[in-house]
Amino acid sequence: FCDYWLNLRNINLTEPDENIYPEYSGLVSESMVDETRAYFAEMIRENLGVMNVVDSDFAMVNQRLAELYEIPGVQGSHIQKVSLPADSVRGGLITQGSILKLTANGTTTSPVVRGTYALEHLFGDPPPPPPASVPAIEPDVTGASTVREQLEKHRAAEECASCHAKIDPPGFALESFDVMGQWRDQYRVSIERGQKGVDLSFGGKPVQYKMGAGVDSAGVLPNGTTFSDIHGFRDALETYEE
Repeated sequence: FCDYWLNLRNINLTEPDENIYPEYSGLVSESMVDETRAYFAEMIRENLGVMNVVDSDFAMVNQRLAELYEIPGVQGSHIQKVSLPADSVRGGLITQGSILKLTANGTTTSPVVRGTYALEHLFGDPPPPPPASVPAIEPDVTGASTVREQLEKHRAAEECASCHAKIDPPGFALESFDVMGQWRDQYRVSIERGQKGVDLSFGGKPVQYKMGAGVDSAGVLPNGTTFSDIHGFRDALETYEE
């Protein structure tokens, strides 16, 4: 059911760029799918409320995912239920690696893609298709401009503004997660030959990226409620009124 509802069957259609996201592996991808299936099964088994789609005080992870999510104290390759602290950015379906990877292209993230996915698959309120005359927004992999800056210009068009008022908030709230679901405060930017990147290595191989602009995950819901991050977004949904 989850494979079709959430498109988990497409988890491997794209893979994170190994130069920018060397932490990614096939085991990570497989564990992400197992996490989502186990989490949904737990929701059914325990008859949990619908708000567990966006927030919960537990996660279903194994050691590899726990390392990716920076959740301490998890050992073993089997998926297990672990408690989350009150200030955790994890919990719910919306911040799981499978969802975040499915809504990224392997190199960059897009608030439009993630927002549309959340509305369609999680909130049951899909936006209408974009006007044929409006070009798609392509993220700038060089880091010269942010997708938020591009969206501000895009939303200035009257035919775009009303839809983006719905699409952008969940997309912006999820901008603090990269293409494989890791938390980030800054974007990773690809480098060209000869440029100096960050002084790190993974698996004995130097990484090939540099740190770009800081992430801005603030937004405004259609009813005017503002939020500054994923915590504020979740809180706003719990009390949301049209």
